[in-house]
Amino acid sequence: MALACGIHAGESNDIRPATCTSALAPRLLAWWQKHGRKDLPWQRERTPYRVWVAEVMLQQTQASAVAPYFERFLARFPTLADLAEAPLDEVLHLWSGLGYYARCRNLHHTAQIVACRHAGALPRTQTELAALPGIGRSTAAAIVAQAHDTPAAILDGNAKRVLARHFRVRGPISAASTLHKLWALAERHTPSARAGDYAQAVMDLGATVCTRAKPRCGACPLAESCLARRHGETTKLPQPAKRRARPSRQRRFFVLTDAAGACFVERRPPAGIWGGLWSPPERAAATTPKAFLAAAGLGALALAHVKPAATFRHAFTHFDLDVAPVYIQLRTARAPAAKLAGRWIVPGSHRLGLSAVAAKLIDEASRQRAGN
Repeated sequence: MALACGIHAGESNDIRPATCTSALAPRLLAWWQKHGRKDLPWQRERTPYRVWVAEVMLQQTQASAVAPYFERFLARFPTLADLAEAPLDEVLHLWSGLGYYARCRNLHHTAQIVACRHAGALPRTQTELAALPGIGRSTAAAIVAQAHDTPAAILDGNAKRVLARHFRVRGPISAASTLHKLWALAERHTPSARAGDYAQAVMDLGATVCTRAKPRCGACPLAESCLARRHGETTKLPQPAKRRARPSRQRRFFVLTDAAGACFVERRPPAGIWGGLWSPPERAAATTPKAFLAAAGLGALALAHVKPAATFRHAFTHFDLDVAPVYIQLRTARAPAAKLAGRWIVPGSHRLGLSAVAAKLIDEASRQRAGN
């Protein structure tokens, strides 16, 4: 995970790949020329801005999920200046549903930094790029390689898997010693020419052939020299990090709608889960509807109904959230909520960022109202 400054813990940003003498790059490039993906939205024009936005979106997210978000995002923010000048709420709105929202906040923050300190142009060096929020060593290298065709070793999740299997690198994939070995391999095998194509090739191979489950070794250009395949260990490598017991938390969400169908939302704190997004009020699991309404200054209002609903689970990377919704319909329109800090929104007619859970709760409230 990136630190607050945007640099990955324990990483150096000044390592340049040595001249490549390996046969790995020619085989990967020949395979990519014939079988690689070349029609993804961000491949049509490899500008630094487009590559950067795509690389951030692709962190921990598959290309098929990213593509429609990328196109909508670039249609609204075609330049870095457009992104820097936009309100964060609107940026988060276009990101809603893509998850890992710290990426979006960092993207917006970095655009503002670049606009102010770098004359609106992303830096051209890995060191300068990796000093920006949300850009680590591999993302910086991907931008340099793909936007400028400058030799730079990448090590995203797909590249880690390809190298760990091909060279039979043992040890938990997130361990510092394992990453040190993988970075050394990535640097050694990055070619001095066609760096952008090579970066795309190794990512494509991991995404489409050397997949996490059921790798298609028969279609792999590196199969003959792959040590994991030779030793029957393709399903064992890379070695996952030791799993910890997943904790769970339970929270109650009060989904408040008025007589006109507007829904009340609060802005979440800037840090933590769903930082900066908007959501129906979230309270401790033990909070009763009566206590919530009283605390919100809404206890004297006429209610159409109060309906607790079944708890459902939403998974995060490190814990599970058990969401306990309570749907509350008011008989009045946009009732004043003096003791609540938020706003009323009309579903489908706002420009705010909502988490997937918030969108689900609001959609369900709209369905309930339509059914009454």
